Amino acid sequence: MVRFVRYSAVSLTAGSESHQIEGVPVRVTIPAKTVADCFKYRNKIGLDVALEALRECRRLRRATPNQIAQFAKVNRVFNVMRPYLEALA
Repeated sequence: MVRFVRYSAVSLTAGSESHQIEGVPVRVTIPAKTVADCFKYRNKIGLDVALEALRECRRLRRATPNQIAQFAKVNRVFNVMRPYLEALA
């Protein structure tokens, strides 16, 4: 199932990188932004998925808590994520 969501201009461009895949430029979000997006849409995908994304991101050392917090503020979910970030720190 595919669902479309809307982002503000700031939220859409923050944390995205451009990569070349077979000569085609593709925009990909960095792990910290992806975790923040999971929390933003936790009611659609489930809180368990968002928490697992946060745990895996930290376990694999793909992002620091400060980086994740930065994108949580951009997505306006910092207050939701704060207890989970503090528990993992």
